Amino acid sequence: MPEASRPPARDDVHALDPHTLRGLAHPIRMRLLAALRHHGPATASQLGERLGESSGATSYHLRQLATYGFVEDAPELGKGRERWWKAVRQGTSLDRSLYTDSDPGTRTAVEVFLEELAASHAREVSAWVHSVIDWPVEWHGSSDLSDFTLRLTPELAAEMTEKAHALIESYQDRVIPEDAEHVAQVRVHLHALPQAED
Repeated sequence: MPEASRPPARDDVHALDPHTLRGLAHPIRMRLLAALRHHGPATASQLGERLGESSGATSYHLRQLATYGFVEDAPELGKGRERWWKAVRQGTSLDRSLYTDSDPGTRTAVEVFLEELAASHAREVSAWVHSVIDWPVEWHGSSDLSDFTLRLTPELAAEMTEKAHALIESYQDRVIPEDAEHVAQVRVHLHALPQAED
């Protein structure tokens, strides 16, 4: 399985702190990092084409991501002056204590980060909905857009989320034969969101 399509191992996750969060909390930077993680190394021009941005903008934001330790050069791929980039780690984690950090700038960065993450999930769902007819019929019953409403305490919600993560991670090292049919990179979103009861 290509590196870009493997779920992150626990030690392959970038734990955000207030400094690195501010470096990442920008829609273009988050989309660039996601593209490198999901599709593998690329040049600024290739990423610009994928994201619908100019290569100048992608070059600038890639350099910023490198400054904060999210991406690095992939010199083994470059030819001549061509500069390739790759993700340093395959996942990102956000410490929940940053939600209530005393610095307003950090709290704003948390909001930007979460909003872009939610927007990214929405784009991926929309892309699936608009392309479902193009996928083999085997994927129609294997994809899932479910939602549930549960009455939980914070402790039970955390327990449920931890168990869901463990289940998903248990599929990380499944060996899939090279000649297997209908193999695809599968994005799994998990949302557990408390709601006010009106």
